Amino acid sequence: MHQLLAFPTLLVALSAGIPAAAQTPVAPDCPAAAASTPFTPAAAAVMKLATDWFEVMNTGDEPAFLQFVKERGPALLYTPSDWLELRQNLRGMHVCGLESADAKQVNLWVHDPSFDGYAVAQFGLGATPGEKPRLLFVAARDDVPPGASRPARLALPALIEAVSARADERHAIDRFDGAVLVAQGSQVLFQKAYGLADREKHQPNTLDTQFRFGSMGKMFTAVAILQLVEAGKIALDAPIGRYLPDYPDRGIATTVTVANLLTHTGGTGDIFGPEFDANKASLRTLQDYVALYGKRPAAFAPGEQQAYSNYGFILLGRIVETVSGGTHDAYIQRHIFDSAGMASTGNQPESTLLPRRAVSYMGMEPRLQRADRTLPLSGTSAGGGYATVGDFQRFILGLTGHRLLRAETLRQLIEGGVRLKNGSFVPFDFGGTMPGSGRYIGHGGGAPGMSGSLMHFLDSGITIAVLANRDPGTAESVALFAAHRLPVGPGGAGPAPAP
Repeated sequence: MHQLLAFPTLLVALSAGIPAAAQTPVAPDCPAAAASTPFTPAAAAVMKLATDWFEVMNTGDEPAFLQFVKERGPALLYTPSDWLELRQNLRGMHVCGLESADAKQVNLWVHDPSFDGYAVAQFGLGATPGEKPRLLFVAARDDVPPGASRPARLALPALIEAVSARADERHAIDRFDGAVLVAQGSQVLFQKAYGLADREKHQPNTLDTQFRFGSMGKMFTAVAILQLVEAGKIALDAPIGRYLPDYPDRGIATTVTVANLLTHTGGTGDIFGPEFDANKASLRTLQDYVALYGKRPAAFAPGEQQAYSNYGFILLGRIVETVSGGTHDAYIQRHIFDSAGMASTGNQPESTLLPRRAVSYMGMEPRLQRADRTLPLSGTSAGGGYATVGDFQRFILGLTGHRLLRAETLRQLIEGGVRLKNGSFVPFDFGGTMPGSGRYIGHGGGAPGMSGSLMHFLDSGITIAVLANRDPGTAESVALFAAHRLPVGPGGAGPAPAP
């Protein structure tokens, strides 16, 4: 059985001097987090409200949840239907304590069992004492609250047993339908599919099922760019106007570099929103996106900050097209998918009948529904294609075996990035670092009815690939569980020594 951290139940206040109304029990999976800032009356009030709100979210029915929000808060955007969707995404979380607070906002630690970790819920304070605090966001964190411990590391046999149990457990409560693969190098240690690819036809998911993967497709675009860098056809520090000479906004064309796009530091903005919704049917090529968004000025000066930009990866795809002389899809098919043996991966339109492509389902019972109306016409250089977990393992083997990039070029992709004007370093969008597990290459992706995660840890050689035909968070609930428990050998994050 897998080993989960169990924190003792703590029926104590989180800081001295908290009003009695704020002295709410801490959930069993939470430590008594000590705030680094003073616990003000406003912070105590938000703490009490948030604790009660999450309790209703976890134990009450839908009418009780809606009544609580209307009467007490917090202030939420949009409609009651959206509030219920938010409830679905946040259910299971528990408030752990105060992270920080000031005159404008209060940040609370929450434990998220779905992501097997902690997050911070940020609430904005109203201008008047009687105004409801606004929920601004809930964001996952790599660090943990004071007093918390990270999950115990497991030797490989125990890790595989734990991952299998985790996936079984999530599937049993209707929180996971998809496929899981764990490998070390070329050796597959565990692979299994769960749930249904098509509920109407009772067609099960298999290891050959093709799952939509959202932003995971950005990895292919990044590799394509570095292949062209390797060939001497692209310079990372060149302004994008060198490769897109007719780009409408001259400010972006002359100041935003290829490296800015790879790090989301160019201020090029997103593609989703009212304009996308109004023009979705006509966005068939990457050039169509440029025609729609190309006159839009940068949101900030390049290198000033980082802001996730799907449009930036659309522009990278256009650069691949102008430099290679063909379409982005044709390039990655020949130079990535074919080279790595990824026969089940592609960006074919949704209108193309693919018998092995899973139906995407958003929501949960009793509101579970097909996500067809939300799907893009086809995948792009910003993501949205489909693959199997096995193909993502082949992609990693193609990279680490240097069939896709030479060793020095792969190192450039892993270690390269942009230094912001404030001095901080932003790496290329091709992985990250997980405390205790080390550096990994990969990417996550998600949209209504699709969820995916790929992480290949460089120290241990372990690859975790999880895909799901359910909402974001579904794949991560298994992938992060595995990543948090990777074995640690004598040299740090790496294979545990053989017994």
